[in-house]
Amino acid sequence: MTTLFEAQSQEVDQKKRQHMVWEIDRQLQEDIARPIVSNQIAAGCWHPYVKSYTIQTNSIYNGWRFEDFWLDR
Repeated sequence: MTTLFEAQSQEVDQKKRQHMVWEIDRQLQEDIARPIVSNQIAAGCWHPYVKSYTIQTNSIYNGWRFEDFWLDR
């Protein structure tokens, strides 16, 4: 998969690149893969059973106080 991803990023022909990306997408869907896509340096994620967790709006680095959240298991 990594080889295909690197190859499509180097392809200059738009039509060929589009078909390569479709092939990558098809393989990911067949494998039921869930790739993490993020444009930031860091990403935050949590499980649905984590309740009352609030991410800061101006930064993900300055709101790490956990006195209000709880686990609903």
